[in-house]
Amino acid sequence: MTEYITSLQNERVKLAHALQTQSKARRKEGKMALEGVRLVQDALNRGLQPDFILYDPDAVQQEALTLNSPPSGRGTSSIFPVTPEIIRYLTDTEAPQGVIGIFPIQPPLLPEPLSRILILDAIGDPGNMGAILRSAAAAGVEAVLLAPGSVDAYNPKVLRAGMGAHFRMPILDAPWDRIGAYCYHLQLYLADMTGDVTYDQADWRAPHALIIGSEAHGESEQAAKLAAQRVYIPMAAETESLNAAVAAAIILFEAARQRAISPL
Repeated sequence: MTEYITSLQNERVKLAHALQTQSKARRKEGKMALEGVRLVQDALNRGLQPDFILYDPDAVQQEALTLNSPPSGRGTSSIFPVTPEIIRYLTDTEAPQGVIGIFPIQPPLLPEPLSRILILDAIGDPGNMGAILRSAAAAGVEAVLLAPGSVDAYNPKVLRAGMGAHFRMPILDAPWDRIGAYCYHLQLYLADMTGDVTYDQADWRAPHALIIGSEAHGESEQAAKLAAQRVYIPMAAETESLNAAVAAAIILFEAARQRAISPL
């Protein structure tokens, strides 16, 4: 008979809860909590080794078999069944998927030389951050730099919205002086609705960095000083602005299109 974890005072449950709710716990422990079968399996398939996985067998019977037959000969000693009450305690989603995996946060390794950087300037909304990261990974961005004021990239909502982007490119918190040092050799663009060149007229084939600013506050003073050129997306009907995640996706995929049809 399978023995379930039932206590909220269990050490694994307490750690998972702290990682789900506290950025300071994620920084201290160097760990993240991944929620949902798809995200956990994506991490496993990318070669990440979990500290442990908590799952509700009644909610994910078929997927639990997959977890218990992991690729590459991974063992099952780190997989623990829990009650539905434990899963509900550990998640803020309305319909929990029944699986939460605790994984170490991998130190970001930046490729050299960098030629396609995305800089997020105080993006504070977790859903927007995750959506931007997902688009960046799909568009071939080499690294994402998070300027001061940005939401924690390992916030559970960011992880869910990112859909595995965290495993596909390095994401690095950095002060503006380090961001400037990373980008000194790049053409640096700032997305701005009052820019001086349309996003599809900018030359994205050359090594470049793109800054996406906060929806609430616009670009920071440091971003404005660093940018060499401002790009904008033409809009009809006197539309005030686009969501930051939508704007980022449009520009990043234009850059990918230019590289595909006319690489330098």
